[in-house]
Amino acid sequence: MDELMNCMHCGFCLPACPTYQQTGLESYSPRGRIALMKGVAQQQLAVDGEFEKNMFACLGCRACETACPAGVPYGSLIETAREVVADHKKETGRPPLVHRLVFKHLFPHPKRIKWLGNALWAAQASGLQKLADKTGLMRILPREMAEMQQAVAKVASPLARSKRAPVLKAEGETRLTIGLFTGCVMDVLFYETNQATARLLSKAGCDVVIIDNQACCGALHAHSGEMDGAIELAKRNIEAFEQAGVDFVVNNAGGCGAALKEYHHWFANDPHWTERAQAFVAKVRDANQLLAELPPLTFSKPLHARVTYQDSCHLAHGQGVRNQPRQLLRSIPGVEMIELKEADSCCGSAGIYNITNFDMSMQILDRKMERVKETQAHFIVTSNPGCLLQMKQGIIRAGLQGQMEAVHIMDLLDRALS
Repeated sequence: MDELMNCMHCGFCLPACPTYQQTGLESYSPRGRIALMKGVAQQQLAVDGEFEKNMFACLGCRACETACPAGVPYGSLIETAREVVADHKKETGRPPLVHRLVFKHLFPHPKRIKWLGNALWAAQASGLQKLADKTGLMRILPREMAEMQQAVAKVASPLARSKRAPVLKAEGETRLTIGLFTGCVMDVLFYETNQATARLLSKAGCDVVIIDNQACCGALHAHSGEMDGAIELAKRNIEAFEQAGVDFVVNNAGGCGAALKEYHHWFANDPHWTERAQAFVAKVRDANQLLAELPPLTFSKPLHARVTYQDSCHLAHGQGVRNQPRQLLRSIPGVEMIELKEADSCCGSAGIYNITNFDMSMQILDRKMERVKETQAHFIVTSNPGCLLQMKQGIIRAGLQGQMEAVHIMDLLDRALS
């Protein structure tokens, strides 16, 4: 309630909020949602369908936190509001089947995500995915899934993933020992990006350790009000990296990193885990952040290209990491860096928002692509897997295939080292 009351309703958040900009509705703005939260907290409003709709229409991009002069921690408030909604649903009936499958039976189990990855690889390798596209079979999927699958790149084969060494030694003198947070979906859909990240850290003088018993970061659970599940995943990760004894826990996904850096808040009321969570958070670094602090990389392959950068919301607004990615991109020989207008405004991905709120997500994406087109860039670079998929989809929707490529910053840096 103290944090809710800190909101002065000044309106500084309104220009920063993508959903308010699209709709003009007060209930789709941060201050409007906070007013609704106050009403529920003071038992003046019910936790009904309208409240749920307004809370889950939020992208959770946290741009309002950057804009807010009072420092209201909107990100934690919206997660708490969604937790209230989730708890209310459990009291009044069982959550939907898909919800239970995703949060109870999929993301807590890394092996199951890998099995799904294997199935996707098989569909791609056998030509089934192309055949389904050509014959129109994809139309049986919901529209949001049918469009999204076009943006999914080829995934690494099970054989390639099985050959990964548990440790990649530093080239030259070892400066640090790094535990690479591989993520769940990241290590399936973007396995090569994780490999590129490991190579970059190795070039920078780090021993890179892959820890088998790590789990999903818990971000999707937390954003969906499933805090019990998020906390269980956090415990598994804290224990795994404690046992590894690494100097830093490094990730390459803005959304995952923001969650990892907030573990100590998740355990604020649990004295048995508070100190362990704080120690874990003290070691968490984004890959851009750490690479910018280490001696400069020596690039051997100039990239004669125009490059623009789309901020990951949870990297920029959640973690305050803005300059380091740009610094790294400018260090690549031959790169012409073009600053993107509204680079730190959300692209509309927001975890699974582009599936659960497809129409709003695409409206935000189309606006973003108008800005991207203005740069005439050859590469649109991101620091988050969800943003990368969204920008790939944006390129398809804007008809820019062959003119522009969406790429993760770790992959682009790795190309320049090759």
